Amino acid sequence: FLSGRAWEIVRNTVAYPGLNVKLVATHAGVTVGEDGASHQMLEDIALMRVIPDMTVIVPSDYPETEQVIRAVADLKGPCYVRLGRSSVPVLAHKKNYQFKPGKAEVRRDGGDVTIIACGIMVAAADEAAEILARQGIDAAVLNMASIKPIDSAAILKYARKTGLIITAEEHNVVGGLGSAVAEVVTGKEPVLIQRVGMQDRFGQSGDADELIRHYRLTAAEIVRTVRKHFKADKKTATRSSVSPNAKKSASRAQRSSTMKKKAARTARKR
Repeated sequence: FLSGRAWEIVRNTVAYPGLNVKLVATHAGVTVGEDGASHQMLEDIALMRVIPDMTVIVPSDYPETEQVIRAVADLKGPCYVRLGRSSVPVLAHKKNYQFKPGKAEVRRDGGDVTIIACGIMVAAADEAAEILARQGIDAAVLNMASIKPIDSAAILKYARKTGLIITAEEHNVVGGLGSAVAEVVTGKEPVLIQRVGMQDRFGQSGDADELIRHYRLTAAEIVRTVRKHFKADKKTATRSSVSPNAKKSASRAQRSSTMKKKAARTARKR
């Protein structure tokens, strides 16, 4: 309830005066399970990142959470850290990986599609990339633990490189990670973005793992989304790769051919 009932207090009493307050909220997302929709906070990223100067962090596992807590302790100003309730797998981070606000962790390089995930969906993104690799699709995976500030440079780099972005989050797709990524690429590097997450709906009571599968917050859904849009995206890219001069030349050639046919028909009539 930290980002719900207390939102006005956070806005007016903490953020507005710029107090050095760190907010750490647990039980986010559908993994609260049996507590149901009233306790499943699926809107908190949107609610918190809209507050001016509020830092918003969503760690992926225990080791990163430890680094995040140490990092935000050194930050000046308000900060919101989002944690879930259920246990999550410990990911294989690089030995020299160090969380930094505003920086993404590039977990895997790739040239066909970019998967950007946060929180528990990072593990799903890793798994999806492995499946896609076996299917001949080279996926890059970015762990975007820092939602605000967000790593715009990394997003734009991979937008240019792959031309297709899939975001994955245990949060409403409205206002969350997917929206933040879209805000970065719009007007700078417009590419196709598809969002895996809660599709603008409330949760329900149930076992955490069952709810994850029910709402398709899985590696399989990421793979399905990539495969659905990968070919269409590449076809679009192929069409758009034709230069304007080539299009003009083709148009002139077509007009010339049409004029010759008309002239030939006129000559036959005479």
